[in-house]
Amino acid sequence: MWRHGDVLIAAISEIPTGATPRPGTILAYGEITGHSHRLRNPESAELWEASGQLFLCIRAESATVVHEEHKPITLPRGTYRVWMQREYTPSEIRTVVD
Repeated sequence: MWRHGDVLIAAISEIPTGATPRPGTILAYGEITGHSHRLRNPESAELWEASGQLFLCIRAESATVVHEEHKPITLPRGTYRVWMQREYTPSEIRTVVD
């Protein structure tokens, strides 16, 4: 499992059946800063979506995730689930805003 700021990335065995391709290679936008967690080389991977969940398939030998406020991380070829970290408060569980 990898963490890139508020984005969590975990290896999975395969993209779920029924997933549809998602254009681009931005994993998450920062609503406040306008920055994004994205792949440095867009041709290295594909994004997929199923039931509101995001999946990443890296086709190249590896792919690097970058963001203006975090150190880059390099992921090996494979299939991953991607989601935003959530936080708990007594009134709700909410997605962390970057």
